[in-house]
Amino acid sequence: GMRGAVAAVVLLPFMLREQRRRLASTAGRNRGQALNQTAEQTAGIWRYALLAGVVFFLAGGTQQTGIVDATVTNTGFLTALYVVVTPFLFWLVRRQRPGLTTWFSAGLAFVGVWALGGGALESFNRGDILVACSSVFWATLLIISGEASRKAQPLSYTCIQFAVVACLSLACAAVFESVELAALRAAIIPILYVGVLSSALTFGIMAIALQHVPAPRASIMLSMETVFAAMAGFIMLDERLSGLGWAGASLILLAVLLVQRSRD
Repeated sequence: GMRGAVAAVVLLPFMLREQRRRLASTAGRNRGQALNQTAEQTAGIWRYALLAGVVFFLAGGTQQTGIVDATVTNTGFLTALYVVVTPFLFWLVRRQRPGLTTWFSAGLAFVGVWALGGGALESFNRGDILVACSSVFWATLLIISGEASRKAQPLSYTCIQFAVVACLSLACAAVFESVELAALRAAIIPILYVGVLSSALTFGIMAIALQHVPAPRASIMLSMETVFAAMAGFIMLDERLSGLGWAGASLILLAVLLVQRSRD
């Protein structure tokens, strides 16, 4: 909840600036018609952002609840499901089938993440099922963000989205958890880090990028996060990848290169 609140506050000035620029762009045009069009687009971005906030809350909630009981072996595999779910959802929403290169790259990225996570599976438990559900929610969020990109208000969209996440999360925390000010003060640095860098900056950039990159291609590129996580573990924690892990990282890189060079 605090993560979403910090992200929303950080993005608010950028949202206001974005809206001022949109109003300024109506100068010299038919004022009434331009204002009506602007109001229509603003209403549209609110609808997308409200829906995205709810989906983000469900995705994060199911993932965090599931990961408590999910087996480590299965977690990477199940989280990576969003890579292959996204093209299917895109197909359903846009009625536009992704090209063969996108499907092939999605498959490569999926296998790569699985290999990077250890390349094994255990029997599924309740936590695993929740993590799998969260991957579907993350894929849905990516599709919604792609649709919202048509309104060309990425920072407004992201700000409203995190405001919704903050409201829902804080409401749940008030009902189901005991919130202590001392605990919040102790965790203020991690909260600011996650709110500013991992939320506001990351999802703001993603919303801007989705104006130019279709959601299925974006999902493949986002699978690079697992490679960067492995690199961080290598540098900061002195962790070493197995041969299978290196093969998985190579497959992810190949998938990203293929989708970047393709035009479908």
